[in-house]
Amino acid sequence: MEIKQLEAKAKKMRRDVIQMLEKAGSGHPGGSLSSTEILTCLFFKVMRHNPQDPKWPDRDRFHLSKGHCCPIWYAVLAECGYFPKEELSRLRKLGALLQGHPDVHVPGIDVASGSLGQGLSVTLGMALSGRIDKRDYRVYCLLGDGEIQEGNVWEAAMACAHFRTDSLCAVIDHNGFQIDGRVQDVMAIEPLADKWKAFGWHVISVDGHNIAQLLAAFEEARSTKGKPTVIIAKTIKGKDVSFMENVADFHGRAPTKEEAVIALKELSDGK
Repeated sequence: MEIKQLEAKAKKMRRDVIQMLEKAGSGHPGGSLSSTEILTCLFFKVMRHNPQDPKWPDRDRFHLSKGHCCPIWYAVLAECGYFPKEELSRLRKLGALLQGHPDVHVPGIDVASGSLGQGLSVTLGMALSGRIDKRDYRVYCLLGDGEIQEGNVWEAAMACAHFRTDSLCAVIDHNGFQIDGRVQDVMAIEPLADKWKAFGWHVISVDGHNIAQLLAAFEEARSTKGKPTVIIAKTIKGKDVSFMENVADFHGRAPTKEEAVIALKELSDGK
């Protein structure tokens, strides 16, 4: 899939997120919209996976450590064909397949998530398991920038470098906001790149909405040997919906019906 096709796919994924959250009446739009290009690149270009065989042993692994942003993951999985797209309209309904945080009942999801700070440890285990089993799959972990205030993220970061897990690539959705406001005001995390380098990681910084930069970063991560890679993706909370961009309130508030109409128009105009 070429860059223009991936850009169009990302725009469609954003529309799906808005529609499913409005219908659900709850959920997390801000971080879903900020990480859209990251997941689009991974699932439609970078990762080796098979929707017809979700447990294929040689598949690349993806884990959404910031599990509350699962609406974008669900949209991508449905678009890939892991489950019928009709399930998106039943998000967060009692007894439905798709709940407010990812769980293993959903095809394409290997490990439940939602309790923040645990994902990097999970993917370290996946990477070490692949090494033991002599499989060449790669492992990707998406973290939020507010999430990396958690201490166990840094314990895992030390271990990943110690065990030289070069099959592991972490991505930080660096949108600058968390549920209580700006990350820098709640607990500052800068200098972010220097911290990861000090922990023994190969560090790449990109515009997290620039597909060409993301693809190049994932390729650089693949070719880096002897240490894990972290991609610091600078993004915009609520990207491409004017009234959601950089607004902390939309971390965890679904759009109203009226807001969804405006958002969908913005995501459709000129596309």
